[in-house]
Amino acid sequence: MSDEEREEKELDLTTPEVVTKYKSVAEIVNRALQLVISECKPKAKIVDICEKGDAFIREQTGNMYKNVKRKIERGVAFPTCVSVNNTVCHFSPLASDEAVLEEGDMIKIDMGCHIDGFIAVVAHTHVLQEGPVTGRAADVIAATNTAAEVALRLVRPGRKNKEVTDAIQKVAAVYDCKIVEGVLSHQLKQFVIDGNKVVLSVSSPETRVDDAEFEENEVYAVDIVTSTGDGKPKLLDERQTTIYKRAVDRNYHLKMKASRFIFSEISQKFPIMPFTARALEEKRARLGLVECVNHDLLQPYPVLHEKPGDLVAHIKFTVLLMPNGSDRITSHPLQELQPTKSIDNDPEIKAWLALGIKTKKKGGGKKKKGKRGDKVEDSAEAEAMDAENGVATQE
Repeated sequence: MSDEEREEKELDLTTPEVVTKYKSVAEIVNRALQLVISECKPKAKIVDICEKGDAFIREQTGNMYKNVKRKIERGVAFPTCVSVNNTVCHFSPLASDEAVLEEGDMIKIDMGCHIDGFIAVVAHTHVLQEGPVTGRAADVIAATNTAAEVALRLVRPGRKNKEVTDAIQKVAAVYDCKIVEGVLSHQLKQFVIDGNKVVLSVSSPETRVDDAEFEENEVYAVDIVTSTGDGKPKLLDERQTTIYKRAVDRNYHLKMKASRFIFSEISQKFPIMPFTARALEEKRARLGLVECVNHDLLQPYPVLHEKPGDLVAHIKFTVLLMPNGSDRITSHPLQELQPTKSIDNDPEIKAWLALGIKTKKKGGGKKKKGKRGDKVEDSAEAEAMDAENGVATQE
């Protein structure tokens, strides 16, 4: 196939090579998440942890597809973020930032990786403590995990995005928590981290999305963020924003020299995927980024906060809607949870969790032995059983 034909044909899961690339990046990002969790210790600097996550992804993706003729883009698809306690998301500080982790912190780790534009993302919540997680901390993680498990079973061909929105809110309410407003689960396509088909976290008059039906051979980043607070986070300090994405459809002639310098650097290094301002020359970046954002050349990913004392949990996974069923390719086992609430008395949620992930074949043939790629899905089914019991066990 020539490059022109390749560009015309939108590559999807019907191409085995594409499935292989998704599985490869998922394996890398799952290992990167494992590394980042192992680096989360009391007094560890958050910026150092974020750097290690990104460096691991760059190194691992750099080792793949070395001997192919055409140039293959690869690397970080979403910079490593480590957001603590009531901070909702996108905290990936500059090198000069002194923020450290403390014992008992609830840590949300969010990251993404790609090869040839095929993206796998993951987010996970970890509490910096020994032993089981209890009380409201356990409630909010269990709510997020159960909502993620329900979403996995409802993001299926033939179902609608609104079904998922309604279901995850119902799950959160059982745990006396709120799904955080403004979070979107996006369809993923080659070089597109925020596809047009989306699932809204919370329906509201201010935020509307088109009704959509999931289809076979699509890929989604399912993104669940839950809070013990009111789920309406605020932007407290614009200077905390460090993650941006170039808006490829916008043009503007920048007035300041610093802005033109920075935008040129961004266009060369990060033409499509989100990036962190840490990767730019810091003094010029702060000045130049402001003009770029003001004229919509860059889309910022703001650092949002719930109220002090609120706890926020985050789980995100990548799922392939294969002809034989859903394949969750990114995840990590949770710590042991001892929540104060349970879904035991909610038949609707239990029925959702009982739905299968794989498509039943007609004729009832023998089940094949599991391949390597099935491991994550098996763990997802196990997690669903744990979610039903209100407990998620550490492997």
